[in-house]
Amino acid sequence: MKKLWNEMFESVRIALEQVNQHKLRSILTALGVIIGVVAVTMMGTAIKGIDIGFRNSMDMIGSDNFFVERWPWRNVGDNWMKYVNRPFMKAKYADELNLIIGSTPDSNLEIAVPSTWSRQHIERGDRKIDRVAVSGTSADSPLIDTAEIEFGRFFTGAEDIAGRNVVVLGHDVAKTLFPEGADRAVGQYVKIRKIKYEVVGVYARQGKFLGMQSWDQNAAIPLKSLRKFFVNRWYDSTVIRVKKRSASSIQDARDEIIGAMRRVRALKPGEDNDFEVNFSEIIEEQLGPIKSGIALAGFFVTGLALFVGAIGIMNITFVSVKERTKEIGTRRAIGARRRSILMQFLVEASMICLLGGLVGLGLSFLLKTVVAQAAPNFPLVMSNELILLAVLVSIATGVISGFAPAFQASRLDPAEALRHE
Repeated sequence: MKKLWNEMFESVRIALEQVNQHKLRSILTALGVIIGVVAVTMMGTAIKGIDIGFRNSMDMIGSDNFFVERWPWRNVGDNWMKYVNRPFMKAKYADELNLIIGSTPDSNLEIAVPSTWSRQHIERGDRKIDRVAVSGTSADSPLIDTAEIEFGRFFTGAEDIAGRNVVVLGHDVAKTLFPEGADRAVGQYVKIRKIKYEVVGVYARQGKFLGMQSWDQNAAIPLKSLRKFFVNRWYDSTVIRVKKRSASSIQDARDEIIGAMRRVRALKPGEDNDFEVNFSEIIEEQLGPIKSGIALAGFFVTGLALFVGAIGIMNITFVSVKERTKEIGTRRAIGARRRSILMQFLVEASMICLLGGLVGLGLSFLLKTVVAQAAPNFPLVMSNELILLAVLVSIATGVISGFAPAFQASRLDPAEALRHE
């Protein structure tokens, strides 16, 4: 065993000397491996980022929440007429659902809350923000929301029932309208489309949903107030959010919602549902093809780059064996085993690939930094498992591509090799 380690150490030393003597050739030879490692690490980083972004986004909307609405969260294709002709959701459905939930023994559901959205501009003095997503909801919203109130409070049940002009501002909205400090917003007044509202609370910073929509650019007001001033009575975009009990399964909760909504809609047996019960898994299913596409493209580029790199390394190793035939003959003549010669050239090929892999990892970290600067809201994580995979792929490429020329070198006849010019 000690002799084997000595041979390995000597092979590594010789390999480093050869790489040092032929720097440019080694870099050009390892170019395919460098590209392959960059491709596989960036692919893995992107897929990992999508998964983390999805989980963070689902935490924002509540991983236990269902959304009862007219349209599904998937592509409906040519069947869009089926959904556009469905009756609108009504806020009173939430009250009817809550009655059913309360009267159901061991219900899988906790509470239903209505929400309606409208894009409006909010201003305070000469400061103005356009297209703020103003949510009209009930005072029960904090029971189902994951958002926390940083300053002040949410509006009360009495304010909800009366439709008072009170508003809870998103963090960025409050910061823009009140540059002196978001905490100063509570008790002050803002105007939503010229209508005066008292600020009763400010949400804590939440971030962006799926890295795109900022939840900090939202505001919440009582549903009656939204309907009174901002929503066309002929159009209703209400969504009923329903929270399941933590101990209940997703399927049981979904089935209960469907049964309850069919009662609320007075649907007869055999009639199709005229509503959708959406859940975060639907978004995850839609992300599946995106991740598969990234993986397919990454594996294609990686495979192609590594194949080209392996051919180049094999070719250069054959050239190296040809150049050092006499050296091989001398080593064999003084007692070097075939195993030592085989190991020497395998280590040399693997060393080139390993150095190429390390350069590829360095470039990947650089690209990750650049992307993080350009898209700071997209989570990029280069895991230790991914780094280990890149190193192993590099070494494996070197071993596979270097085996044939190394085997040829180990089989050279010492006498013939010494006569080689």
